[in-house]
Amino acid sequence: MRAVRALIVAVAVSNLVAGAAAAQREVFGYAGDLGEWEITASVTENASMPTIEFSGPLVMKHVGICTREGPEERSGEIRFHLSNASSRLNATIMVAGVECRYSAKLADFYSGIMTCKDGQSLQLKLWVK
Repeated sequence: MRAVRALIVAVAVSNLVAGAAAAQREVFGYAGDLGEWEITASVTENASMPTIEFSGPLVMKHVGICTREGPEERSGEIRFHLSNASSRLNATIMVAGVECRYSAKLADFYSGIMTCKDGQSLQLKLWVK
């Protein structure tokens, strides 16, 4: 009986630990009219938020053909909410000190316009795995 009770406690504790582990996702996408900027990020779920929010470091790499001295890279951060009910992704993206907003609806991928506070707007297609 003690062995069964110990097994039940061990299973319950492992389930609590597994549930407390934050979910991680990979983000990949392209920005710009010709997809000249490649975006990659590894995000972690913020379990303390009442909604499903993810955040993490982001890298934008210029992969267009006009790079002479190697691809330009910009680093930043992405923070986004996922809504299962509406298949929408709402994000705040900080790149090189500039804050941008992005809202997109899911089809095969998220597609929308990233609008930045410096007045620049870019088409952005994102995949979240």
